[in-house]
Amino acid sequence: MPNSKAWISAARLRTLPLSVSGIIVGSSLGSIKPIWESSVFWLAIVTTIGFQVLSNFANDYGDGIKGTDDDRVGEQRLVASGIISPSQMKNGMLLVAIITLLIAVLLIYQSFGSEDFLHSLLFFGLGLASIVAAIKYTVGKNAYGYSGLGDVFVFLFFGLLSVLGSCFLFTKTLQWELLLPAATIGFFSAAVLNLNNMRDIESDKKHSKKTLVVSLGISKAKIYHYSLLILAMISAISYTFLKYQSPKQFIFLIAFIPILLNIKTVYLNKESKLLDSELKKVALSTFLFALLFGIFH
Repeated sequence: MPNSKAWISAARLRTLPLSVSGIIVGSSLGSIKPIWESSVFWLAIVTTIGFQVLSNFANDYGDGIKGTDDDRVGEQRLVASGIISPSQMKNGMLLVAIITLLIAVLLIYQSFGSEDFLHSLLFFGLGLASIVAAIKYTVGKNAYGYSGLGDVFVFLFFGLLSVLGSCFLFTKTLQWELLLPAATIGFFSAAVLNLNNMRDIESDKKHSKKTLVVSLGISKAKIYHYSLLILAMISAISYTFLKYQSPKQFIFLIAFIPILLNIKTVYLNKESKLLDSELKKVALSTFLFALLFGIFH
């Protein structure tokens, strides 16, 4: 039986700051009181972490049984290395999915109560969709991560759903301007996935994992990467001009410094395997952006 260290490794804790960034931004824009005083915020954070851990387990399982992780770069994968068996990982996925769905139900009840049935049903459906999306990224014959759709789903779930959904839990309304910060988180998240896929391009080609990077090739994938980061920064700056009240609202620009350095690193990169450390740089920069943006907006 795998020990707790193996399961913690499979959970990939370094991915969690990026996963909660959208919740921080959306909750900050929607909550009247400080978000750390809100049970809705903390339940949303725990729910999102559950979805992310489920996705990581599913990714480990899906790529592991298909052989995609056999010669990968970066963190060790537990199914591919034999530390966790496929059946054990499936059981782990089932347990995390059940626990996360139960927490999501509690979150929905805390936000909408027992009277707002339609919104409760909608968010329950979104919770189920998040579970399916987390699993189907690499699991099954029609896994969308193997057909170049990973970027789209990351943008939708990490960006739009995370920011707009968490804001709606507080306000029960949506404003079109919120699409801008939601797009910022979505573009940054897609950029992290793109870095991951640039790093793994040779392995993915070998195992017929047709990511967007494999389809585009490294040169065009780099241009796509620059575009994602630039669009993310423009979206955040545009929203701040729309809602301008004080210069301190622009303090989030500090988080863009490592983003700009990442653009330079990717531009100069000659060996994709060396991009592994850049994933953490962009993910943590997104998290820093979320904190600064949330505090001063």
